[in-house]
Amino acid sequence: MKENYAQEDRRLTLQSELDAVKTQVERNILGQFATPTVLAREIAGYAQSLLPSDSSIRFFDPAFGTGSFYSALQNVLPSGRISAAEGYEIDPHYAGPARSLWANSPLKIHLEDFTAATTPKNESRRFNLLVCNPPYVRHHHIVNGEKVRLQHAAMKAADIKITGLSGLYCYFMMLSHPWMTAGGIAAWLVPSEFMNVNYGTAVKRYLLTKVNLLRIHRFDPNDVQFDDALVSSAVVFFRNERPARNSTVEFTFGGTINNPNLRKFVSTDILQQEPKWIRFPLADIRSEKATITLGDLFQIKRGLATGDNKFFIFSREKIEELQLPWKFFRPIIPSPRYLTTDHIKADRHGNPLLDKQLFILDCRLPEHEIKSLYPHLWNYLATGIPAVSERYLCRSRKPWYRQEDRAPAPFICTYIGRSDKKNGRPFRFILNESKAVAANVYLMMHPKPSLALALSKDPSVSIKLWAYLNRIDVKHLIEEGRVYGGGLHKLEPSELANVPMNNIMKEISLSIDISPAHRDLFRERIA
Repeated sequence: MKENYAQEDRRLTLQSELDAVKTQVERNILGQFATPTVLAREIAGYAQSLLPSDSSIRFFDPAFGTGSFYSALQNVLPSGRISAAEGYEIDPHYAGPARSLWANSPLKIHLEDFTAATTPKNESRRFNLLVCNPPYVRHHHIVNGEKVRLQHAAMKAADIKITGLSGLYCYFMMLSHPWMTAGGIAAWLVPSEFMNVNYGTAVKRYLLTKVNLLRIHRFDPNDVQFDDALVSSAVVFFRNERPARNSTVEFTFGGTINNPNLRKFVSTDILQQEPKWIRFPLADIRSEKATITLGDLFQIKRGLATGDNKFFIFSREKIEELQLPWKFFRPIIPSPRYLTTDHIKADRHGNPLLDKQLFILDCRLPEHEIKSLYPHLWNYLATGIPAVSERYLCRSRKPWYRQEDRAPAPFICTYIGRSDKKNGRPFRFILNESKAVAANVYLMMHPKPSLALALSKDPSVSIKLWAYLNRIDVKHLIEEGRVYGGGLHKLEPSELANVPMNNIMKEISLSIDISPAHRDLFRERIA
């Protein structure tokens, strides 16, 4: 064991030296984030414990790096139990030194792109223990030609169709399927986002239909596992066998793999129906009874995406300094960090009464008219050609400086926030009594017709409804959204629309004159 620990020290030194030569940008593009020693040992140790104690181990890691899991396995297993070991590493910067480091071991390292490697034809050449931290490469770093190739390869390997928005780790999981022996164990250290985003549906389908999913351990988002990557991590353990009908999966959260803070067993029948696995084990299993949600009351959309906030959003002073015509500006709410109140009142012109007043440029006139009628405005717009006008959002608009048609929303929710705030609420509901629109750091909540009619009859009801929104249980907001490393939470419009309101809907229906049809619907759902 002492010799193995010394080898791990050498590996850590090598890893540090190799990482130091690369920039953070280079490592981000290739998704190169080495697994910390303690975490690697815990994952490898738990994974091997799922195999019979007397079985020899054929180890495989398709994203080898310098060998953190292989090293960990040597330190948790008795000498001689590993009968074979292979790894793939695409980057010669790591593969060459790793080969030298492990030259005296039976390990075979392939300097090759695993996603293009030939799968073993015989069962005897496959592996019964796969442990991997696949490259965390987001979909926009995978060029379209590669995406098509990977999608075809995943379909051939696991009979699973993967969407083009999937990260590279999803493909690694599918492509590794034919490398495993029947009954073999796999442990994947992956971003937990697959549990609650649309592209993760393919991964969940694989885990429920192609293998026997045993356990998912999710680390507390506030306890980031990687010093150099802001990602919320999970470890997925499964056995390469068809799942039994209505089997159960162990979900654990927080702490360590061996000593989690929370634990819950959930049947695969429930997981087939549940789109948000991230809810477990913190939340209860959803009731089959239908619920009333925010989407029943509001049409929810992201705020305006300008294409370049620095270019299109102005202070009052800048507009006056450049002598720009006010008729082409409308007020916009500052980003949450600059918004010191959650109740935005308005002056007689509809401008928000805020210390930081901002305005968005929105002109619909063609360029030749602006040149003729508004030379100061044209001089400014010209400074954005081609740098701003050729950006993706701008070049898709006609003209490129026009903004989306979006009315002000009386209720707004922040799109992103952290759970470590003093009040424990990562999201803010804002009552907007001004004519200001919101940028895409907010979700704009437009009341649906019946509710809008009730609010128009009695504007004071807005205050009451705003108070109800702020009483929504924070756990419901978190459960429907997604979470990233460091406790960073996000809510997409469809996710906010799914937030249940049963607990306060009775009070709302009594306090707000909603149409009889909607009131009956609410009562029916609540009953």
